[in-house]
Amino acid sequence: MVSSPATAQTFQPYAKASAANEIYDLLFCDNPTAFQPKSDDKPTDWQLLLFGPAQDPARIARLAGHSATESRVRVLAYNWLRTHGHETPKGVLLGVIIEVPLDHGLDVLAAYADGSVRYINHTGKMALIEPRGLPEASVQAKRLIELAQPIVAQIGPWDKARLPPPAKPNIRLTFIVSDGLYFGEGPLEVMQQDGLAGPLIQQGAHMLSLITDKVVAPPKS
Repeated sequence: MVSSPATAQTFQPYAKASAANEIYDLLFCDNPTAFQPKSDDKPTDWQLLLFGPAQDPARIARLAGHSATESRVRVLAYNWLRTHGHETPKGVLLGVIIEVPLDHGLDVLAAYADGSVRYINHTGKMALIEPRGLPEASVQAKRLIELAQPIVAQIGPWDKARLPPPAKPNIRLTFIVSDGLYFGEGPLEVMQQDGLAGPLIQQGAHMLSLITDKVVAPPKS
């Protein structure tokens, strides 16, 4: 059975940071138009493949399945295949997003299978980390993916439009998978005690500490 991605939603959890809102929606890879080349930019090879006039399902399937390809590009390729009625494998985990609502905004940590990391602080301040930019963060991101695998194996894809950001006291774990977005949500204290979600949340906190120390915190004088 072929399932198509649900209609993408856009949200603005950062009232005073339009750039953060844009990055927030890009994390989920469920709005392909946001990844199209700008009119004044030269398209990349993968953009030509996914958005060009001659879209080849066989080539797009190879793009999706190639482990060396950027994780978010693989997600876009898998989504293209499902949207156009092609079968995709189940359970290939390519990203994990942890959303924690705070009194003054939303903290979001995204880790991808290729080791890239995105962090949006509740103030709208961001850290965009590529695998070679901060190798220790890349290692921790891949560890987060490993901890998420057993959760993905027990749940299935969400077949409706993506939900608005969570509200206190909940935390949301979103899993970006070859056959769609999966997620789990519940009160933070309850999720921390869960046998599968707890270690994932702990690893996320460890990553956040690393990123804050290395990237987000202002340099010491």
